[in-house]
Amino acid sequence: MITVVLLKPETPENIGFICRSMANFDLSSLIIIEPFCDPLDEQALRVSMHAKKILKNAKIQTYEDFSKLNKKFDLIVGTTSVLGSDYNLPRTPLSPREFSTKITNQKIALVFGNEGTGLSNEEIKQCDFVISIPTSKKYSAMNISHAASTIFYELFLQTKKEKIDSHIKKASHKEREIILEKIDDLIHSVYFSTKEKQETQRKAWKNILEKSMMSKREAYAVIGLLKKLHNKNKINKS
Repeated sequence: MITVVLLKPETPENIGFICRSMANFDLSSLIIIEPFCDPLDEQALRVSMHAKKILKNAKIQTYEDFSKLNKKFDLIVGTTSVLGSDYNLPRTPLSPREFSTKITNQKIALVFGNEGTGLSNEEIKQCDFVISIPTSKKYSAMNISHAASTIFYELFLQTKKEKIDSHIKKASHKEREIILEKIDDLIHSVYFSTKEKQETQRKAWKNILEKSMMSKREAYAVIGLLKKLHNKNKINKS
């Protein structure tokens, strides 16, 4: 199940248009965090058309609730038009199409940032990974409601297809955290010349881990291997 999360939206019309687009593509769950406008403003209700129910049922939350999303969802997926480089790993994205082919029966929070500023680097760090719509290099930024519609469309196409692996359970957020903890243990057991290089390793492995969308069985296998490697390192150092 996908829940749309609007973080600090500032334009009532955009909120209404996003609700309308959600209804077009069979999405109904909406969370609005720290809005800079009245989500139930007359303009929002007017443009939402027959999707007023989505808007009226939206959960309005404070900014502190953003950091708690990982307790309620299996995946936190951010959206951005600002692409990362090899040195800005958290902003290295998947396309909506790539992302849509990986999801199964998980609880997913799809986060859209403020219309003017988008998601900050700190907010993106709280996401498991980000997706970005391929657009012209001359003008990459889309209106938030248009971007949302594009992403919803790609997700709709995939969810309507019968997935051959839909019966396979995906690794939970907690299981992925355990893997990352084991990777941290290994990283700290190996010499790196600077803390920055150590942190780069962690960010790279986090990106690889989250984008893999591994199954529970795969997660258990990886955890088992990492435990053995860590124990072997401890024996070699003793």
